[in-house]
Order: sequence, then structure tokens, then C-alpha cells
Amino acid sequence: MTTPPFEPVSERDVQLVTAMLGRPARDVIGIPARCVCGNPTVVATKPRLGDGTPFPTLYYLCHPGATAAISTLEANGVMAEFTELLAVDGDLRRRYHDAHDAYLADREGIEHVAEIAHVTAGGMPERVKCLHALAGHALSAGPGVNPLGDLAVERSSWSPDVCRCGNYLAEAGDGAAAADGTGPGAATGAGGVTAASSAPPEAG
Repeated sequence: MTTPPFEPVSERDVQLVTAMLGRPARDVIGIPARCVCGNPTVVATKPRLGDGTPFPTLYYLCHPGATAAISTLEANGVMAEFTELLAVDGDLRRRYHDAHDAYLADREGIEHVAEIAHVTAGGMPERVKCLHALAGHALSAGPGVNPLGDLAVERSSWSPDVCRCGNYLAEAGDGAAAADGTGPGAATGAGGVTAASSAPPEAG
């Protein structure tokens, strides 16, 4: 896990993220969180895309196993549950606001984009709108920064400490990225400069 500044992204990272997303990875500037085998779990995306579009979601959850597990939580009503928690727990609200501020600081440290200067992701700081965005932030920043992101990861059936990359990446056409440690780099984060083509999905 890591926050800016990021180390350079490898071509292997870009290939893996492309396989995970099923389309060319674009405007990737870092790999802030990785599976225990070293494969990317979260990508960091430029605050302003190459085509000029503001993109508030700095930390984007890309691992197919993680995204599927978080989607299951959303389908089971966990966003509504977390919203209720925010309504009754003042300390949780405070920490969620702090997570929003931390997210803004990380992104501002990369580039100031006036159109999204006060916008983060996932519904922060008042709502719970996208658990994928909150989990991506939690996995990147580490435990204790985003309380609802931490809780989403804990409640999910996926863990960054148990590698199942072989299953997902084989289905995506990249059998070389198996769960035997042959993924890119070490188990801690990396990041930096790179590019490709098609736009990231819409921010959460």
C-alpha cells in the first residue's frame, strides 16, 4: 500500500491492468495496492485524463476478485447499512470526513484540477455511494484512514493476503500472471508514469 509520490509503473503492470479491466488501461500513474503475489489491486489514475476530462477517482479498484466481492456487498444492501451507521455514529462521521480530506490531499499533491477541487469518490464525505471507491482508498492508504473502506474490505469474501489471481487473470487471457508470485514486482506498492488508451470507468 502506498500514497503519492508513486514509483514508476512497469509495462507488465499496464498489461495486467488491461487484462483485468478488459480494455486498455489509461492515464495510470501508480499501483498503490497489490495482491500478496505482487499483481495490481488498485490503480492510481491522473486527476485530469489525457483528453482533458477531470477524473476525481484517484484510487481505482481494478482486481476482478476484489471488484466482484465488493459488488456482492453492494447487491446485499451494505451501502444502505453503512449510511445508517453514519447517521448514528458521530465518531464514524468524523473519521469519514477525515478520509475525504486525506483523499483530497493525495490527489492535490499530484495535480490541482479546479473542477474537482472539493470532490473525492464513493460519496465522501456525507454519503455512501460506491463501495469500490472506498475499498480502493482503504487498500491504498492502509488501515485506519478510510473507516468504511476498511469495513467493506473486511466484510468482503476477498482478501489481499490470499492470492487467487490465477483464476481471474487466466479468464482474462493472461495465464502468466498466476498465483505463484510471478506477478510484477514485490508485494508492496509501486506507481509512476505511463499511459494507454480507453477511458477509465466513471468515478464512484
